[in-house]
Amino acid sequence: MADIHANLIGGEWTTSTNASRNINPSDLSDVVGDYAQADAAQTEAAIDAAAAAFPGWAAASPQRRGDILDAAGSAILARKDELGRLLSREEGKTLAEGVGEATRAGQIFKYFAGEALRLSGERLDSTRPGVDVEITREPLGVVGLITPWNFPIAIPAWKIAPALAYGNSVVMKPADAVPGSSWALAEILVQAGLPAGVFNLVMGRGSVVGEAIVASPKVTAISFTGSVSTGRRIGARAFETGKKFQLEMGGKNPLVVLDDADLGTAVGAALNGAFFSTGQRCTASSRLVVTEGIHDRFVAALAEKMQALKVDHALKPGTDIGPVVSSDQLEQDLRYIAIAREEGGRLVTGGERLSRETEGYYLAPALFADTDNSMRINREEVFGPVASVVRVRDYDEALAVANDTEFGLSAGICTTSLKHATHFKRHAQAGMVMVNLPTAGVDPHAPFGGRKGSSYGAREQGSYAREFYTTVKTAYVFGG
Repeated sequence: MADIHANLIGGEWTTSTNASRNINPSDLSDVVGDYAQADAAQTEAAIDAAAAAFPGWAAASPQRRGDILDAAGSAILARKDELGRLLSREEGKTLAEGVGEATRAGQIFKYFAGEALRLSGERLDSTRPGVDVEITREPLGVVGLITPWNFPIAIPAWKIAPALAYGNSVVMKPADAVPGSSWALAEILVQAGLPAGVFNLVMGRGSVVGEAIVASPKVTAISFTGSVSTGRRIGARAFETGKKFQLEMGGKNPLVVLDDADLGTAVGAALNGAFFSTGQRCTASSRLVVTEGIHDRFVAALAEKMQALKVDHALKPGTDIGPVVSSDQLEQDLRYIAIAREEGGRLVTGGERLSRETEGYYLAPALFADTDNSMRINREEVFGPVASVVRVRDYDEALAVANDTEFGLSAGICTTSLKHATHFKRHAQAGMVMVNLPTAGVDPHAPFGGRKGSSYGAREQGSYAREFYTTVKTAYVFGG
């Protein structure tokens, strides 16, 4: 393997004896690049570098931190087409989605450049005469970031930018399947003038790199996005070692469609939410909860729209849906499709592996009907272009079915009834609620996160990010 992309440790690009090959899921003959795999010792070196750099960065002025983040954001936006193409090659999103995600990453850095200057405190009068109370926020220290493969530049951005804005140093492990976008971000941060050691990139297996980050006593906090099983293990380990931790995990998000919904709006929301980005979003609408008066028309209209979607190479003009990210994910999707059929679900359309001009992990988006909420297809996260319809009598049953899940990330409703929309916003057991919109699709300045088994800890994004990336200090001052 020539020209290995190295890890960034203490400001130095550091290679290793092992590397992984990053393959384009749209074309298995296309090598995106070879990326170094850090070992435990290199991960410890990155943590040591972050710990050494932390005092200086924490003491840096908000203006300096903001200027560096702003420069990084400008560089990302200037290179959005290049970065979007890289993202689409390594993850399989369509080129439009890849460029859109890169643009969002740049906007996130720009936003937190401003937040570095907006961090505020409070002053209170004490109950004791002559005593002032000052409440301030301070950085945590070394923050470990463990990011997923489905948003390989946006999710790293919305973790890195606030961590740096508030004065923390960072050790980051990207998903092993998509190291390229994170490596490009690391290069941009170096070029933006970030001091050596403040940001460190260690690529490699979770069992090696992730384990070292979680176990290290020098790491003060962990922010993780990924699977439920891994998140729970990280949470347990972090609790044992006294780390602050933030977990964003799975979803089994309902989109409720009521009889009074505009059919075109409902079908558009379901099509986008369930199948775009190949359904590989934690906010995807994998459960379509539809009242019986509109059920048959909705299923027929959605199936017709699905059959018109073009599934092909992510970089081809006109492609609506790219490939699944990997052979393992494709196998999981096909396994759940088989399970749904065995349980009695009716496959309305899709669900078969597709052949295209280039060899890749192509799957026709699948829609099931005649399912009930007890089936595994409606209980477990598939994380692919697979959605199932649950027929219900009325709004009350729809709300009950929507909330009947261990997850609680996002929930949506399509209706023209102000009464039902207002009630759903209040009573849906989810961290985010969408009305006449796809369940997927959030803004970078608004808080992101869920309830129940989907999330643990403070919200991500927007001004709410400071709740995780800072700690509160209360000081009492006697004026005499």
